[in-house]
Amino acid sequence: MKFVTYSNWEQLPTSANTLFQQAEKNSVFLSRPWFESLIKFGLDDEHTLLLACVINGDRVLAILPLMKANDKAWYSLKHGYTPISSLLLADDDQESILACLGEGLAQSPITGLLLEPVAGDDELLLGLQKVLEAYGFHCEYRFRDYNWIYRLNGQSYAEYLASRPGKLRSTISRKGRKLEREHGYEIRLYRDADVAPAMSDYYKVVDASWKQNELDNAEFMADFVEAFTTAGWSRLAILYVEGEPIAAQLWFVHHGKASIYRLSYAKEWRSYSPGSILTAYLMEYVIDTDKVEEIDFLTGNDAYKQDWMSERRERVVLSCIRQLKPLSWYEKIIKHLKYLQIRQ
Repeated sequence: MKFVTYSNWEQLPTSANTLFQQAEKNSVFLSRPWFESLIKFGLDDEHTLLLACVINGDRVLAILPLMKANDKAWYSLKHGYTPISSLLLADDDQESILACLGEGLAQSPITGLLLEPVAGDDELLLGLQKVLEAYGFHCEYRFRDYNWIYRLNGQSYAEYLASRPGKLRSTISRKGRKLEREHGYEIRLYRDADVAPAMSDYYKVVDASWKQNELDNAEFMADFVEAFTTAGWSRLAILYVEGEPIAAQLWFVHHGKASIYRLSYAKEWRSYSPGSILTAYLMEYVIDTDKVEEIDFLTGNDAYKQDWMSERRERVVLSCIRQLKPLSWYEKIIKHLKYLQIRQ
């Protein structure tokens, strides 16, 4: 077992596929297609790829996807679109693998490691943190954002909707009737081979919304959406009025989880709440047809997300800085108390 780093994606042994397949069960944003698109189109000119790995022969046991601007500070391999980061770890003797990974990082020239956005209760990163602290790093968590989810627990869409606030249910019903009465509308769901041709309508909606800056990342988005669609994960729903797209949403469904990725609607149609109408449509589809067990609204604490979801989790930043001297017992207590305060 040894620690290695790769600066080129092609250097990664094919056995790493096992780790990606395992990690994507937790999130499509830990899948191989996501990272491949990120490396091709998501890295800026200031950062280069660095994969910190533990291998045993030809077998990859751990991958910490990173990027760096210099040899002193390493960061999570991420983009502004990244909702979650983590460590990919085999199910073997994880304590020994983490010890090897932590020792390798400690013997590298870095003075700091910054991992974000990560779950505050990510046990794999908590294990890595303990190893790094034993090598003299000072690690701490800082709040970054919130993540809203809903666990179905076997509910049907009707049961789910009945549990939502009355104001939301009323909005879906009233605005849907109003839009139908005054203009008429149609919702089309695109999957598989139908997604790519429909993306032009998606971008029309984005261009007519307040999110035009998303068009700057169109090449990156097109690449990973194509890969996710090939894998059967994409659900693209578009609401049309008289043949023109006025609202669009892109969700990803995999391993019993629906991830709500992008929502847009044309500004001039706001009074009809087309976003709520479309969200309700997709909720019904992923619950009753895809039979998902969890719906994830990804990043943000927006008030409207609280109406649709039921459980709020934290996304935090884990920073580990190399120290000249170890923490005293008093400093360790203070650090722990600060972390508990953040989590409240």
